[in-house]
Amino acid sequence: MKIGLTYDLRSDYLKQGYSLEETAEFDKESTIEGIEQAIALAGFQTERIGHVQSLMKMLLENKRWDLVFNIAEGLYGEGRESLVPALLDAYKIPYVFSGPVTLGIALNKAFAKQIVRDSDVNTPAFHVVSQLSDINEITLEYPLFAKPISEGTGKGIDAASVINSKKELAIVCTNLLKKFNQPVLVEEFLPGREFTVGVLGSGQAAYVPGAMEIIYNKETENFYTYNNKENYVGRVAYEPVKGDLLEECKYVSLNAWRALNCLDGGRVDVKIDRTGKISFIEVNPLAGLNPVISDLPILCQLNNISYQQIIDAILKSAITRHFN
Repeated sequence: MKIGLTYDLRSDYLKQGYSLEETAEFDKESTIEGIEQAIALAGFQTERIGHVQSLMKMLLENKRWDLVFNIAEGLYGEGRESLVPALLDAYKIPYVFSGPVTLGIALNKAFAKQIVRDSDVNTPAFHVVSQLSDINEITLEYPLFAKPISEGTGKGIDAASVINSKKELAIVCTNLLKKFNQPVLVEEFLPGREFTVGVLGSGQAAYVPGAMEIIYNKETENFYTYNNKENYVGRVAYEPVKGDLLEECKYVSLNAWRALNCLDGGRVDVKIDRTGKISFIEVNPLAGLNPVISDLPILCQLNNISYQQIIDAILKSAITRHFN
């Protein structure tokens, strides 16, 4: 089986003049190398495709693959993560990970929360601010938390994201609306411990290989900011989750994963709410797969699951869906 690799290489975009923050979600060369090596050890041949423009060019040249391992995030618009799987669907080429509808919904945090909430999964009350006047409609209980509706890797999140008054809310929303040119998700702040939960597989076959608690040092913000994610060494520590707490994380994460029809592998972020219950924050159906620094491999390693086992499980899930 020949497996193509679609991805966005961070160094390519930095050379074009994009900033570190603009390219925060893109991959390092070591990520692509790690995936290639793991797929080869699983017994398959790989071919690098690259970003969506490269994919389009190769498709027009009649290049084809038995399966595509897609981790391309895209650069612009709310459909940026959906473009590669939508193109592959059009050419009837099977691929790994979720389809374009799920990726589009998951990227829009409010859409994802609506579906998860309507599936009886606990998530904080929220409001979408598309223009500054929308804050007059907010009746949520302070403190609040605000972030761009369709960004990842902590973009737009800093110490000011926790909001204690309408004045602060207006300032933060004004800044985010201007900087990111997209709506702002405002939700009731979750004050408790924070966890990220790995999920492998699809549908009823999906399972949690492990979860880890994210522990912040006393000198940094007590939540995942852009700074904390980019410079996590010394700022953040990770501990495996066990016992009843793990079971609560599993329940929320798997129900959210299945409600959103996520496939093959990824992560769900959860946190303890004001009543002490595990609450859904967001899902990442295109989770980072750097063997050393990405959360999914880290949490699996903490639970005695190797990087090779992660890739094997992802491939098995995708191949089962497409070919069995």
